[in-house]
Amino acid sequence: MPQSLASILVHLVFSTKNREPRLDDSVRDELHAYIGGVIRNGGGVLYRAGSVSDHIHLLISLPRTMAPSELVKEIKVSATKWLKEKDRKFADFQWQAGYGIFSISPSHRDALERYISNQAEHHRKIGFQEEYRRLLTKYGVEWNEQYVWD
Repeated sequence: MPQSLASILVHLVFSTKNREPRLDDSVRDELHAYIGGVIRNGGGVLYRAGSVSDHIHLLISLPRTMAPSELVKEIKVSATKWLKEKDRKFADFQWQAGYGIFSISPSHRDALERYISNQAEHHRKIGFQEEYRRLLTKYGVEWNEQYVWD
């Protein structure tokens, strides 16, 4: 078989540094579109983005030629630079150092897209830290509470 093909869907989640409420409605849609371009330039596809003031969720088809950690680094570095150039209020903006990336089945894609699209409503009831703990549990990831928050 001469062709290399892949279908690797992931749910990527990361927050602002110290979960500071820095992402507001004035920049949200443009930020999502910008991140989509970063992912596309790396050979992947952004299917859905959703964020609230202190974190972002992305449903991505990973590029087959780039390690997930490299793509996450490119997203964070590029988006940070873009935000800082966009508005002076982001002059000291930072993302948290870590992230969560979880593989998902194509059969769960629709449900995850709905979940990501409803972030604002979802977070009226639950904060990021509790949501993240639930995601880690759902995806079967062991974690140390001491190191998961930065």
